[in-house]
Amino acid sequence: MKLLGIGSRIEHPELGKGVVTNLTSQQYWVTFIDGGLETIDIDTQFDVIEAVTDEVDTVSFSDVELSLISILRKWSDINNATALASKWKGGSLILKPGEASLSDKEISIDTFFHKIVMVRDRIRVMEQKINASKNLDDQEKVDLQQYITRIYGSLTSFNVLFQNKSDHFVGERTK
Repeated sequence: MKLLGIGSRIEHPELGKGVVTNLTSQQYWVTFIDGGLETIDIDTQFDVIEAVTDEVDTVSFSDVELSLISILRKWSDINNATALASKWKGGSLILKPGEASLSDKEISIDTFFHKIVMVRDRIRVMEQKINASKNLDDQEKVDLQQYITRIYGSLTSFNVLFQNKSDHFVGERTK
């Protein structure tokens, strides 16, 4: 059996249609339309829709991803990793529905914290874009900045998760 190359299209009986984005000596990394990225053994049964077998210099999805991460870190305005407070590391967040017939949902605090930090960082980028906009007049910028400040204020409940006070959400201060 000849190995499929990166870019080959397959159809897996359970995972559906996908594209080979990387391969190792024993596995294909396939991005499936409905299931996302999965690894499957090379000897797994699947139908080949279109095989790419040419000996060409290709770059895998993971190589592109690592390059992109490196570029984003180099050019990002966010220099430091935001630390989760030590007392929460390895913990979990349990969401208990009010309806007894439904089961609880457990999320690692590390994952939840990462998502909170992403929200904060995206709000900061939006704030920078508003302030740099040439299409908004000064009053519109002030109005939008006030909304952003209120958003930060709504998120102050999550400050308990941050190791460093300098990373906290800060809303409007009362006088």
